[in-house]
Amino acid sequence: MKIELLQAWPRRFESMTIELPAGATLADALAAAGWSEAEGICAYAVFGVKAALDQPLAEGDRVELLRPLQLDPKDARRRRASRPVR
Repeated sequence: MKIELLQAWPRRFESMTIELPAGATLADALAAAGWSEAEGICAYAVFGVKAALDQPLAEGDRVELLRPLQLDPKDARRRRASRPVR
């Protein structure tokens, strides 16, 4: 089965598609991609839904490596709202 893996940084991203046997888990996908030791990862998701390393994957799944937020979304909105309008 084909699985897409994606990791992103503020101004770039990296993605790859790998072929895995049926019944493979998220951990298997990371190992096959060489991303088992990726730095700065706080969680994983499959199509945007938080997932555990032992989650089985299905054909066509997109695995996302998630990093911590750089700024609280509420604070970011407050900062944008407080700026004067031009």
